[in-house]
Amino acid sequence: MTTTLSMEAQLTAKAAGSYEITSWDEKPYDEGSDTPKLTKAHFTNAFSGDIEGEGAAETLMVYPTDSTANFVGLQTVTGTVGGRKGSFVLQATGSWLDGVARAEWFVVPGSATGGLVGLTGKGGYTSQPDGSCAVTLDYDFEE
Repeated sequence: MTTTLSMEAQLTAKAAGSYEITSWDEKPYDEGSDTPKLTKAHFTNAFSGDIEGEGAAETLMVYPTDSTANFVGLQTVTGTVGGRKGSFVLQATGSWLDGVARAEWFVVPGSATGGLVGLTGKGGYTSQPDGSCAVTLDYDFEE
């Protein structure tokens, strides 16, 4: 019996690591008395692990209570993934509950530059007690 592998099957690389927030600037833009607080945050971070580099993000948040939030954001990452150097944009959706931020993200199609052109993928992050975020990204390169 002979087994053949499909040439169409794509291998997906798995990146793991962390990022540390290096700056945070959050400002309210709507604080109505009858509506949840809305804020916009700009932050930067340093990635380490399978993704090495710097990130810069813009995030919009809604706080239904003082201790919970939901957010959406875009982050430009400049650095290396899989030994290739360039930049790409991640689009994230997440929540903050009980002091823990969790988000899912994906690489915005067509956003990668340099040696990362063709990068596709999805993953996410979870904040850790030490203030860092554990990150994952399952990715491929379209040729």
